[in-house]
Amino acid sequence: MEAKELFAAIRAGDAATVRTMLDTRPELATARNEQGQSPVLAAAYSGRGEIRDLLIARGVPLEFHEAVAAGQLERVKQFVEKDAELAKSYSPDGFPAFALAAVFGHFPVAQYLFEKGADVNAAATNGTGYNALTGAVTSGHTEMAAWLLENGANPNYRYGPGYTPLLAAAANGRVEIVKALLARGAELHAKSNDGKTALALADERKHSEVAALLRSRGAA
Repeated sequence: MEAKELFAAIRAGDAATVRTMLDTRPELATARNEQGQSPVLAAAYSGRGEIRDLLIARGVPLEFHEAVAAGQLERVKQFVEKDAELAKSYSPDGFPAFALAAVFGHFPVAQYLFEKGADVNAAATNGTGYNALTGAVTSGHTEMAAWLLENGANPNYRYGPGYTPLLAAAANGRVEIVKALLARGAELHAKSNDGKTALALADERKHSEVAALLRSRGAA
């Protein structure tokens, strides 16, 4: 029960409760939730950087994918120097480690893994289809997305409900990422499974700057 309370506090961003629980029960730092995630990974997935850093400061031993998700480059290097294949590996919940670095915006970690052989287009095996580019796009990491495209990321990759990176970028109002995708050959008129184009999504969600850009490139 206490483990569930800990993960609930992490999701809620309640650092004070997390700190108090760890003071009382330090072993909770290595608990796992129903998805098999550790507190560090759950904090990273929930966007709770303060709690993630609190856990790391407590000396919680990080597994490889946790170190990647937390942006701990030196720890990542320690793992990969011992086993180079880890650069191409997946987390227990099915995400490419390289994609975890991208979605959380850890540029130095992503660059290092790429140099060590990570597949820029590796996709999740858990049914989501997410890869590094889709993660960078939806999280709004413009520099990361541009770098991935420069290094072979497929701008027309399809995942989820028939989305492409351009559709996702338009839906989220990421104008600079839209520019980068179009420059790398993203299909302007691609449609989602329910028939929506990037322009339709931008208009629907009132991203006027993205919509204007798409129209200037020929979208109608």
